Amino acid sequence: MKKILFNLLVFVSIFVFAVMPVLSIAGTTDTDSPDPDFVAGHTLVPCGHVVDGTIPNPCSFKDALTMINAIIAFILFKLAVPVAAVMFFYAGLKMVTSGGSPESRGMAKKIFTNTAIGLFVAAGAWVIINTILTILGFDGSWIGFS
Repeated sequence: MKKILFNLLVFVSIFVFAVMPVLSIAGTTDTDSPDPDFVAGHTLVPCGHVVDGTIPNPCSFKDALTMINAIIAFILFKLAVPVAAVMFFYAGLKMVTSGGSPESRGMAKKIFTNTAIGLFVAAGAWVIINTILTILGFDGSWIGFS
């Protein structure tokens, strides 16, 4: 029972540390955005907001693709990479402190392998989404290659 409670506490702690920056960023505004159509204060959906009773910037297909890109970039770069770094650190610590135990070393190697596979899957998903967005007509300036 104590092990389950400890694991739950560790999970909740990691989750809280991962979510807190998101909550602090949620209220920020970006008035220095290079996009002239950007409405300050709305970072996820950059269009369609009512200003003085009218909608000066109605949403278009490009705005939907921009929102999809923002979500994918957040998940890949702000969640997957830091979690992978923590898991690599944990696996390395477990391997160093294994004391020659084959079970601990095997578990550490399994964590290393699963983390690397997870990063490759996340990067592969990003490539697939990037390809689909490019086919749909998104210009690709968000990845810095245009």
